[in-house]
Amino acid sequence: MDPRTRLLLEGPIASTLLRMAGPNVVVMVAQALAGLIETWFIGRLGTDALAGMALVFPVVMLMQMMSAGAMGGGISSAIARALGARRRDDAHALVFHALLLSIVFGLVFTLAAWLGGAWLYTHMGGQAGSLQAAMTYSNWVFSGAVLVWLFNSLASVIRGTGNMGLPAKVISWGTLLLLPLSPLLIFGWGPIPAMGIAGGGLALLLYYAGGSVALGAWLLSSRSLLRPRWEDARWRKSLFMDILRVGLAGAVSTVATNVAIAVATGLVGHFGPAAIAGYGTASRLEYLLVPLVFGFGGPLVAMVGTAVGAGRRDRALRATWMGAAMAVALSEVIGLAAAAFPVAWLSLFDSDPAMLEVGSQYLRIVGPFYGLFGLGLILYFASQGAGRLLWPVLGNIARLAVAALGGWLALRWGWGLAGVFGAQALALAVYGGLNATAIARGVWFRD
Repeated sequence: MDPRTRLLLEGPIASTLLRMAGPNVVVMVAQALAGLIETWFIGRLGTDALAGMALVFPVVMLMQMMSAGAMGGGISSAIARALGARRRDDAHALVFHALLLSIVFGLVFTLAAWLGGAWLYTHMGGQAGSLQAAMTYSNWVFSGAVLVWLFNSLASVIRGTGNMGLPAKVISWGTLLLLPLSPLLIFGWGPIPAMGIAGGGLALLLYYAGGSVALGAWLLSSRSLLRPRWEDARWRKSLFMDILRVGLAGAVSTVATNVAIAVATGLVGHFGPAAIAGYGTASRLEYLLVPLVFGFGGPLVAMVGTAVGAGRRDRALRATWMGAAMAVALSEVIGLAAAAFPVAWLSLFDSDPAMLEVGSQYLRIVGPFYGLFGLGLILYFASQGAGRLLWPVLGNIARLAVAALGGWLALRWGWGLAGVFGAQALALAVYGGLNATAIARGVWFRD
């Protein structure tokens, strides 16, 4: 057995999880910063540009969360379970299957955004300048959707072996390069023309292209535990299904999460572009929690998956609750800080008084519930490792129902933005509570 796999099965849980989570948290923070850097620069273009980006952001995050969290988790889980069961040849073959799926899904996202983007952004409240900015940014970003999928699939393959350090290095270096690249393309300099919001989209695609090349080169090197092989380049339904049965269930959960944000954006859109910009900027902090919790969730997928593959159910559950405690503590600290000092976050992106007012109201109401969001999210990742995603999916659908219905009723009954945001907070509580209750009652190991 590979030493890294043995560590996942036999090493002390808490210290192993923390040691693996360290570089993974760094990488996820760096990846989140890539988006925040871009938002900060685009915020200098005005409220319409910021509102346009807020309209597109839920769809971009849907792609990110599906490629890195849902299908990426399916890839990591399948590889970890194969290695835990000592099916080394299957683990090698899973690399080819993962890359093929990433190309297919990337093309689907490109076509969907090109054909349906205008309709979606209009129904989310986009109009005039904000709608034009949204379409420009959307068309640029989604033209390279395959690059985003390839990058996250390659990183998931490597994480499935327990190697969290390499993706951390690649993404961290990529973020450092994005710091000068993004403003250069947005505002121009010397012979390079100013591209405006389109420059932010192009910079992001160059970031993913470079990262894909670096991760691919590693997989082809002799240092990689797994690598693509020509003899594995054939269709094996069982291996596709091993990824898809976890990845597609996770995709449903991811869609529900992002639809909840998109619905809230549409409800807030009744109050104008400044309200959309305020909510969109504030809710970015919620999206920032996703990669932070994934810092613990990525190692947890590998640890739980390896333990389940080896028949170690008790170890899988102990690792799950230890990871949950870490994720809840981190999420709640961030939520409480945001609720106490909302302007410190919001003013990084814009100074419009109406935007600051709406964003502050959201963070004061929803921020204290971020710990329950972190609980639901970390248990989702652990369920990916176990290959049992029914209850996380149901929890996210329940979250969507509470957020959408509650927000609609709040507007109908005249409760305004406070009612809409209150429904979002209740939805997070439902999401975390359902996941925790189900796993505590042993749903993973029932037929």
